Amino acid sequence: MAANGLGDKHELGSRAALSEPQELFIDGSYCSSSDGATFPVVNPMTGKTIYNCASASVDDYTRAIQSASIAFNSWSRTGPSARRLVFLKAADILEGYLHGDAPAILSAEVSATKSWIKVNILASVGILRETAGLVTHIKGEIVPADRPGTTILVEREPLGVVFAISPWNAPVNLTARAIATPLICGNTVILKPSEFSPKSQHLVVRALTAAGLPPGCLSFLPVSPDRTPAVTEYAVKHPSVRHINFTGSDRVGRIIAGWAATCLKRCVLELGGKAPVIILEDANIDDAAEAVVFGALANAGQICMSTERVLLHDSVAKPFKEALLQRIESIKVGNHEEDPEISISGLFNAASARRVEDLLKGAVTSGAKLLCGDISTSGPNKTIMSPHVIDAVTPDMDIFHRESFGPLICLSSFHSDEEAIAIANGTDFSLCAAVFSRDVMRSLEVARRVRAGSCHINGPTVYIEATLPNGGVGGSSGYGRFGGIAGVYEFTEPKIISLGKSGMKYVF
Repeated sequence: MAANGLGDKHELGSRAALSEPQELFIDGSYCSSSDGATFPVVNPMTGKTIYNCASASVDDYTRAIQSASIAFNSWSRTGPSARRLVFLKAADILEGYLHGDAPAILSAEVSATKSWIKVNILASVGILRETAGLVTHIKGEIVPADRPGTTILVEREPLGVVFAISPWNAPVNLTARAIATPLICGNTVILKPSEFSPKSQHLVVRALTAAGLPPGCLSFLPVSPDRTPAVTEYAVKHPSVRHINFTGSDRVGRIIAGWAATCLKRCVLELGGKAPVIILEDANIDDAAEAVVFGALANAGQICMSTERVLLHDSVAKPFKEALLQRIESIKVGNHEEDPEISISGLFNAASARRVEDLLKGAVTSGAKLLCGDISTSGPNKTIMSPHVIDAVTPDMDIFHRESFGPLICLSSFHSDEEAIAIANGTDFSLCAAVFSRDVMRSLEVARRVRAGSCHINGPTVYIEATLPNGGVGGSSGYGRFGGIAGVYEFTEPKIISLGKSGMKYVF
């Protein structure tokens, strides 16, 4: 079945379409997997199957990579205005999905609340529009030559086929990020979505296809959990795949980096986070509490940039805790399918909720003090967790070092700026951080010394814009940058071209 834009069945906006099987998308057409394999996509709130999704095989990936390699020859030479127009049209189409089937899809697949659905769609629209503007900023340079009669050009060239793996937690936004800059730079992309959210991530594919992205430029190949290791390794190591980007856990990121290393391939790996917020003694307590609650509890804490650790100067610990707990009391928690006005709904599966419970229980057993929450779950599938605040967390506790991906806030105290910086840098994560202080120069000094790819002063850890070079600085947060000109550098290669004047003589 061909993808014919808005008239295609994949553009239907009704809830009935949600239960229809999800197919692969290869070379501009939808199809079943080569062997007919499927896997169930489950509603995490109910535990019930929403629909069956085609599970791509190695043969499917082979066909998609071949198609992408052929499409690269023409897409890489397509003019910047034509590429920009596709992206701008796709942004408008994607924005329209907010009033179509996108809310039902995200609600069912990832327990997205009304506000999280809006953030996902609008942030993705922003990514497409901002990335469209990058197309005329893919620039080279002319370098002066010592050799007489020589002109040196350094051009930026697209890489070829890019393998992109994007996660479930911000499924539309992170899918747009994974594929937008590679595509605008002239690459073609093989997209592997999460097994938890194929249709949410397919929204971006739908929009770009409806906007006129040529066949073969973007393929969509979901894979069942049992097939994922073998298929992913095959794609990473395929000789026609030139670059890999992955957003997800540090455990899987290390595996992908290892496979890529055997082929000496470049990667962008945006992995986990354990973001610290340092609250100095002169901080505005109400502002800090507001930012921490948002940073820690948005999407139930299931964001790589989520605030996980709050480091408090001894002198402000008491008033901050009071302000924090008071702000948390106003947050509405529950089943978003029953009450669309709730702010925190369920986690992405019951196993994740149990893991967060185990982290909390281990911390309490080790001496931490629970200030908020009862370490329990609720809901039809036991995925709903209320916010938890745990005090007196120390570096010898598991919860200090492990990413929770849940609605919890760990509190620790410090006596000096030096101690705060040491605690903030005391994990293997390096994605983002924040500092609160009324003294701008002091907070700037602290921010510069915190080991993180971004550090926000008087703002939440959850903050990024499409223009910014988002990413960690090594360790369990990975390496490489998405966004802006940094993204262009990641997904293009500099190429030296020299031009010599006729009649030159070479002495050796």
